Amino acid sequence: MGKMMIKWSFSILIIILTTVVAGAPAMVKGKGVHENAYATMMYMGTPRDYEFYIATRVMLRTLSKLEVKADLVVIASLDVPLHWVQTLEQEDGAKVVRVENLNNPYKGQSNFNWRFKLTLNKLYAWSLTDYERVVMLDSDNLFLQKTDELFQCGQFCAVFINPCIFHTGLFVLQPSEIVFKDMLHQLKVGMDNPDGADQGFIGGYFPDLLDQPMFHPSLNGTKLQGNYRLPLGYQMDASYYYLRLHWSVPCGPNSVITFPSAPWLKPWYWWSWPVLPLGIQWHEQRRQTLGYNAEMPLVMIQTVLYLGIIIMTRVARPSLSKLCYRREDTKSIFLIRTGLKLIAIWSILAAYILPFFLIPRTVHPLIGWGLYLLGSFALSCIALNAFLLPLLPVLVPWLGILGALLVMAYPWYSDGVVRALTVFAYAFCASPVAWTALVKIMSCLHVSIEREGFLPRLSESAVPAGFNKLY
Repeated sequence: MGKMMIKWSFSILIIILTTVVAGAPAMVKGKGVHENAYATMMYMGTPRDYEFYIATRVMLRTLSKLEVKADLVVIASLDVPLHWVQTLEQEDGAKVVRVENLNNPYKGQSNFNWRFKLTLNKLYAWSLTDYERVVMLDSDNLFLQKTDELFQCGQFCAVFINPCIFHTGLFVLQPSEIVFKDMLHQLKVGMDNPDGADQGFIGGYFPDLLDQPMFHPSLNGTKLQGNYRLPLGYQMDASYYYLRLHWSVPCGPNSVITFPSAPWLKPWYWWSWPVLPLGIQWHEQRRQTLGYNAEMPLVMIQTVLYLGIIIMTRVARPSLSKLCYRREDTKSIFLIRTGLKLIAIWSILAAYILPFFLIPRTVHPLIGWGLYLLGSFALSCIALNAFLLPLLPVLVPWLGILGALLVMAYPWYSDGVVRALTVFAYAFCASPVAWTALVKIMSCLHVSIEREGFLPRLSESAVPAGFNKLY
């Protein structure tokens, strides 16, 4: 089983690494200046700065691949690392505008979320007066097709993914120094802001957008005046997809997917798929644009390490009898046995937890899950061989996780409800198996520790009483 697992893991990982690393074309440098721009922002100070940096690069390269007729602009705070700025400019073809972080006067609100502390930097989009129109974007937008027709929209246009509140993950604006200064003034005087972030502030600044007409691009490309609502197809909430497992947005072109979900379920994390089906679509865009060269060295190091652990534990097969002492004190023997049982259980538990946190978070899901399964198997081998436990019960969680991944990744569910019920049924059926495996492990662990190979009986010892000898 061990040798077959090594060969299987090594072959699968090599195939996946070869597939994923390939096909990341070099970015063409040096774009001409256009009258319009796609803009996004970057700032520091969150635990996920690097992940958003990667997401921004993928979005910029996707727009370049779509051959949009607009400049790409990144509004970056002054604390963004210089080498990130240089990469955005030289490799991704973006124009980086360095800005000071705007002070957020709403930090004292009871409902304030600190991860949105610097999102008011988005207001700098109105200061980009070199452009006639700007499409302001969050980095979690996934473009399915070109959206240059948005530059025909008026002074402010946004999508209502909520029936009453428009979403600021994508909106169109006409830059204006007057509007920008007035927004700064409203910040200073403390204009009402329901959430203390850009969403609440911009929503309060354009309170009547719900009453405005729907945007329809003109055939001759004429720019419209005034404010407009954008069709939902420009900000398709990923949660809509999970209900039907296909897109069916009748209003407007199905152009852009947005992921306004929990921070740790953003599509760039390797564990987002197959938990959330759309995660693989984002990673496919990354594979075709940016690639995964940055994560590959660490992936290869971990792969070699795990394979080495599997081989060494199989060859060494350490005996816990070397850790035990012959004692007359039965209380000491009881404590040793109890301690060994706890160590065994915690080592099995750690085998399934540690690899999850060691994998680079933005790696491709196929590599991430492959490396996780390899790592958990390798670390399980330590407990397996150290405590002389049976193979199958120890690997029941491993097989259960693999089965859950296959159930969630099955691509032919009729809708999201059927998928959710299937996952629930699988978990329900797997629970008794997991409990039986745990009981079996505890039973085998008790036998292994109690038997002579671990703690020989005192009556069989020729050693004088009170003399401790290591075996």
